[in-house]
Amino acid sequence: MTEFQKNARAAEAAMRAVFEPTPLQRNDHLSERYGAEILLKREDLSPVRSYKLRGAFNAMRKALSARPETTQFVCASAGNHAQGVAYMCRHFGVRGVIFMPVTTPQQKIGKTRTFGGDAVTIRLTGDYFDDTLAAAQAYCVSIDGHFLSPFDDEDVIEGQASVAVEIEAQLAGMPDHLILPVGGGGLSAGVRSYVGDRATLTLVEPAGGACFAAALKAGAPVRLPHINNFADGAAVGQIGALTFARLADLDPSHSLVIEEDRLSSSILEMLNIEGIVLEPAGALAIDALKDIATMIRGKTVVCVTSGGNFDFERLPEVKERAQRFLGVKKYFILRMPQRPGALREFLEILGPDDDIARFEYLKKSARNFGSVLIGIETTRPENFTHILHKLDAAGFDYRDITRDEVLAEFLI
Repeated sequence: MTEFQKNARAAEAAMRAVFEPTPLQRNDHLSERYGAEILLKREDLSPVRSYKLRGAFNAMRKALSARPETTQFVCASAGNHAQGVAYMCRHFGVRGVIFMPVTTPQQKIGKTRTFGGDAVTIRLTGDYFDDTLAAAQAYCVSIDGHFLSPFDDEDVIEGQASVAVEIEAQLAGMPDHLILPVGGGGLSAGVRSYVGDRATLTLVEPAGGACFAAALKAGAPVRLPHINNFADGAAVGQIGALTFARLADLDPSHSLVIEEDRLSSSILEMLNIEGIVLEPAGALAIDALKDIATMIRGKTVVCVTSGGNFDFERLPEVKERAQRFLGVKKYFILRMPQRPGALREFLEILGPDDDIARFEYLKKSARNFGSVLIGIETTRPENFTHILHKLDAAGFDYRDITRDEVLAEFLI
């Protein structure tokens, strides 16, 4: 047994004074679909609904052991890391100062405050996370506090590895295949270091924050020029240096990048069929099953559902993205003739399973025509083939903007 494995087991054992192991549950729906034994490691059922409290616990435990006089901990986070740190500050009876961007949703601020109570102070600083992080680090130096990194810290990595320790105990061994999300790399680096070659690993990240794939290609951590925060629990601008050092030799074929719209379909599926509420990052491992279906048939597979901090105000956006991915919702800009009967002629093109979800005049582009934004929902993707054929036959001038990111951002 390696020194890291011993330390990860010690961290997991120490956690039992704070919270129980998260469940490892067989999922009948997914097992039947993929012809495999699919189990979910339910980190979304931890006390803070994510795995982040593991790393926070271990880092704080070791910091207090090394420097018992440490009374203040500082972190920068807009989500799960903040909640994990807040929870552990109250547990250890120490002060925590949590810096969050001013754009952080009130739901996340409220949950952080609930978990930390009087033990934490929340400071809203900066419009962008880099500004928030810089302010937190400067403040930490000024008070001689202990900074708690969300992922790029050996004690945090060791704490996150407790997920694998629990899986091994719950299965009485390792599964054939482990699938887990990768953002900054704390969880994936910890699990990989503990598991070694005893199981096949697949690491998954969102397309809007694919910093691990970029690092694998460059051979070192690189900063992404742009991040899509839809899967905010895993959308990171640059993977950690310490975490990447533990992941750099991973076979690139075991690294997957998932489009956010496709990911949304898995979030809705798990909610509607299984009643499981997952945040976007928490659904990454499940969505990845689609890409490795032939590889896992007949195998025992564990998907780490890493978080369930989902704000239901986002549900309309998730549904919208899922419908676009499934091909049952499209948006068009239509040049509508300004004559009696033109609208009726258009409506007669639609079938019994087609609904207008959006209808908005944008402007008159000519004396005899007006530009209209049309959103259409249907039950099957192939219905759009018939709709477009009829539009062409009727001589309507239209443009499909469903996948046009620029126009969609301003119009939809």
